[in-house]
Amino acid sequence: MPEPFGAAREAVRTAALRAELEVEEIAAPTGLAPYSIALAGDVRPVTHGVDSLLGTGRFVLLYDPDEPDAWGGPFRVVSFAQAPLETDIGLDPFVAEVAWSWLVDGLAARGAAYHAASGTATKVLATGFGELAGSTDSATLELRASWSPEPGGDLGQHAAGWGDLLCLLAGLPPAGDAVGLLPGVRALRD
Repeated sequence: MPEPFGAAREAVRTAALRAELEVEEIAAPTGLAPYSIALAGDVRPVTHGVDSLLGTGRFVLLYDPDEPDAWGGPFRVVSFAQAPLETDIGLDPFVAEVAWSWLVDGLAARGAAYHAASGTATKVLATGFGELAGSTDSATLELRASWSPEPGGDLGQHAAGWGDLLCLLAGLPPAGDAVGLLPGVRALRD
């Protein structure tokens, strides 16, 4: 294993993540890069092996010493975060932009410098009809993003920024805010 990837893998494994996250290392996707590490995260409460009802996500750090042109360096992060929304929040035309800004702000707050960022935010609105009318209205927000970490930075901070995004999508206050959560205000995923 190349030393740069070994150090990066250790930084991701030991990243200072929020206590509200349950994170475990999972098998990384194959075929994207010669070396990779992947994390699965769920906002507590979580049942082992089942995505959280509050929010779930994946973080993958890729390493290719040949530095693909599109990456602009040897490392690339690929991430996913998903959480349920209150249906009226899902109707907000700006919720996708807000989700992207949470990612950008989370990385900046952790000092995780990057370039070549790209991604999509997807709102899914579901409405029940017939026998399901009114009982299954729901909304979900997904953010899929990738970026290339700047050389020399702590790659664990990129994982921490992703974790902060996942908590914000799940409705938790920003880290460090002395704000309590109201019980039962989040819509649960089916």
